[in-house]
Amino acid sequence: SGINLTITNLSLYSIFTFLIILLIHYLGNNDTRLIPSRWSIALESLFATLNSMVREQIGLYKEIFFPFIYSLFIFILVANLIGTVPYSFTINTSIVVTIGLSFTILIGVTIMAVSLHKLNFFSLFVPNGTPLVLVPLLVLIEMVSYLARAFSLGIRLFANMCAGHTLLKILSTFLYKMFSHSLLIFIVTLIPFAIFLAIWGLEL
Repeated sequence: SGINLTITNLSLYSIFTFLIILLIHYLGNNDTRLIPSRWSIALESLFATLNSMVREQIGLYKEIFFPFIYSLFIFILVANLIGTVPYSFTINTSIVVTIGLSFTILIGVTIMAVSLHKLNFFSLFVPNGTPLVLVPLLVLIEMVSYLARAFSLGIRLFANMCAGHTLLKILSTFLYKMFSHSLLIFIVTLIPFAIFLAIWGLEL
């Protein structure tokens, strides 16, 4: 009917990421047992760590936002880890995903802030003690800074993942050609291969 339902790498690995997240939480479900499983301990430790970070950043009484922060963190974490598997696809190397996430969150945060603080929200764009003459200029600068933050966060995630994966691809192709050359070159190549493993560990 003229509808394109082509499965792309992005859509396939998005579904794959979602299924892995469900599997992790299914395995981490303690199911009311007295002795927790290893999956349950690992998941509870991750949950507790994130919860303490959220409490430190936004306060004890703002934990209503924690489920969203936790979901976003787990999604990005699993998607990035899938990308470290050879011949896989990292959905965060797509700028559509990262910019989409950052701008969706910016819009949501802005709507929530306006609904909670009403007109007081706009005082964010006027620093304390600003002379009245400079208010229009500073409001413009602060608004551009506010909007650019979402753009920069999306670009940062995209650039980090894309640059790291591109570097690994170039180095692995080079090392493969070196290893398949001759026995002497094979032995010499073990040194740069050790450096490659260190870079892969850093990317991980």
